[in-house]
Amino acid sequence: MEDERGSIAVGPESPALPATTTGLRVGVVGTGFIGRVHARSARLAGARLVGVAASSPESAGVAAAELGAERAFASAEELVVSEQIDVVHVCAPNHLHLPLARAALESGKHVICEKPVALDAAGAAELLAAAELAGRVATVPFVYRYYPTVREARARVRGGALGELRLLYGGYLQDWLLASSDDNWRVEPSLGGPSRAFADIGSHWCDLIEFVCGQRIVSVSARTTVAHARRPRGEARSFARGDGAGAARAVETEDIAAVMFETDAGIVGSTVISQVSAGRKNQLWFEASGTETAVGFDQEQPETLWVGRRAGSERVPRDFDTLSPEAAAYVILPGGHPQGYRDCFDAFVGETYAAIGGEPEADGLPTLADGLRAVRITEAVLESASDRTWVEVT
Repeated sequence: MEDERGSIAVGPESPALPATTTGLRVGVVGTGFIGRVHARSARLAGARLVGVAASSPESAGVAAAELGAERAFASAEELVVSEQIDVVHVCAPNHLHLPLARAALESGKHVICEKPVALDAAGAAELLAAAELAGRVATVPFVYRYYPTVREARARVRGGALGELRLLYGGYLQDWLLASSDDNWRVEPSLGGPSRAFADIGSHWCDLIEFVCGQRIVSVSARTTVAHARRPRGEARSFARGDGAGAARAVETEDIAAVMFETDAGIVGSTVISQVSAGRKNQLWFEASGTETAVGFDQEQPETLWVGRRAGSERVPRDFDTLSPEAAAYVILPGGHPQGYRDCFDAFVGETYAAIGGEPEADGLPTLADGLRAVRITEAVLESASDRTWVEVT
């Protein structure tokens, strides 16, 4: 069965359907990999892609033509205060998140800001205060929350199906900085911030485990590792596989973080974060283990949820009829027709735009408060790794 948009009908209550946002005027700052994902989701949600800004006017012009934007802005600073824009998507390098998002909010814009929302907790708190003062919607794309199988894990944990929680564990592994010749702007602390691997992907893992389990990480004991003491400075691409020809410079931010933690309910856990794990492209996985059952999710295989019991285990497929109502609401295709990362992004953007349009904020919509939370956990991890001691998360 199809609706009037030609997609599989999942029911009028489904938050996975894009919000009706015809006329909402959107600007995207940053046109690399993630900026293009934002632009696609904005257009699918019915918004007008009024403009883009990039590292140069020339780059913005090329991106505008490729993405179908109405115009290219000469600079990010011009875009975020433009009266032609209602919503700003901040997808620029990390050091620009705070000034650009703050300027957009102070100009009356709604904001979707990539993480980390600021390079330190003070800046993230400042941004949250600016959003509250402006009375604008401001969200952060922790989009892994939108996999139906993640929502199923959340429903089972919170519904008591696991019994009493005992252990939380998992990791987030990538290999795009595996070689010593690989480089990216994120390696530079002045651009990416004092943390690289953990701020970039560890923040996703912590957000997901707190979202699923309804508990907060309150203390951490961490160790970090730099895999390559020096890397050649390469092109500032989103994901760069370098040739080693650039001038070498010292690496100050971590490639690997191993973290033990305790939650506010007294549950212990651990996670391993790495951007130098050969063969792992984007393995975000977790398991929550209880006295009765356990559940496990793997982002590289998101079509099933692992459910473990002493008497055996099973894989629950992502389908209308196999998931709880909370999870099935995010199913947009029948089982056997894979959903993926961009579908999660579409749902996130649709819910953000719906909130901008005055609808009640959807359950689980990640906001700047979640962005601040991620920065605070990151700071605790760095402090613990430096002092080699347990650190409380403020």
